[in-house]
Amino acid sequence: MAVVHRLGALRFVIYTLDHRPAHVHVIGPDGQARIDLGAVTGMPEVMSNVGLSNADLRRAFRETVAERVRLIEAWKAIHGAV
Repeated sequence: MAVVHRLGALRFVIYTLDHRPAHVHVIGPDGQARIDLGAVTGMPEVMSNVGLSNADLRRAFRETVAERVRLIEAWKAIHGAV
């Protein structure tokens, strides 16, 4: 597991033994979500959410959009390809 980004109490994580599509796990104090980085489609998409508040999920999604290129590069550094 590699924490590749932080936003307040939210940690953006890429697991080393994870699967495609390229995505991040966003872990917060009350739950976590998975967000597809949109490496193929061009636009991130929420894959799942368990326990994150709507406000935290919106914040995580906006941050993923803003940091998308850097997060895709982190995925490539860990997994070799998207």
